[in-house]
Order: sequence, then C-alpha cells, then structure tokens
Amino acid sequence: MTVLLVMLGAAVGAPLRYLADRAVQARHDSVFPWGTFTVNVIGSFLLGVLIQGAAEHRVSGAVGSLLGTGLCGALTTYSTFGFETLRLLEDRVRAYAVLNVAASIVAGLGAAFCGVAVAQALWP
Repeated sequence: MTVLLVMLGAAVGAPLRYLADRAVQARHDSVFPWGTFTVNVIGSFLLGVLIQGAAEHRVSGAVGSLLGTGLCGALTTYSTFGFETLRLLEDRVRAYAVLNVAASIVAGLGAAFCGVAVAQALWP
C-alpha cells in the first residue's frame, strides 16, 4: 500500500513541479533558475510541516508517504538544481551559480524550519 501512496504522490508532484517551474521562470527575464529554486523552497517548507506533524503524531505514516516521499520527493529536484548550477558555470555566469547554491541551501533550510514552526503552531 505504501508504494502505491508514494506513486500517487509522485504522479501529482512531478507534473506540478514542471508546471510551477515553467510558470515561475516565464515571469523572469533572467538566467537564474527561479522556477527550480521556488519549487525546492516550497517542497522544503511542506516537508518541514510534515516532519513536525509526524513527530507530534498528527501526520500518519500513510500521509507522510503520500505527501512527503511522493509529492515532495517529486516536487523538489536536486538533480535539476545541480544541472542548472553547472549550466550557469558553463555559461560563465559564476556569480549566479554561487548565488544559486548559497540561496538554495539557506532558503531550503529556512523554509523547512518555518514549516516546523508552522506545524508546531498548528499542533501544540
């Protein structure tokens, strides 16, 4: 059953990532990968909420599999982040490549911590 929940979450998360990435990137006239950055930060926030919810026994293992592993796993993308960072380096826009790495790490961790804080406020 868990495998089916992960597959269902991923079936929603992957197209959602693609569509969100394209929508965000279309609004920016920049080589910076805003779409990937955005979905990774959103996924980190959602995962923070889910992890804290699971720790508080408010999120079941099934929901964690569906939304955490499936949806967030497919929504976020480390491989695209890595590819886009290398592409920025190859295109000789090193400042954007460094910014992408630093901002992605800081914003991703910050979003996860914010997700935990939101979950703590929701489920005291």
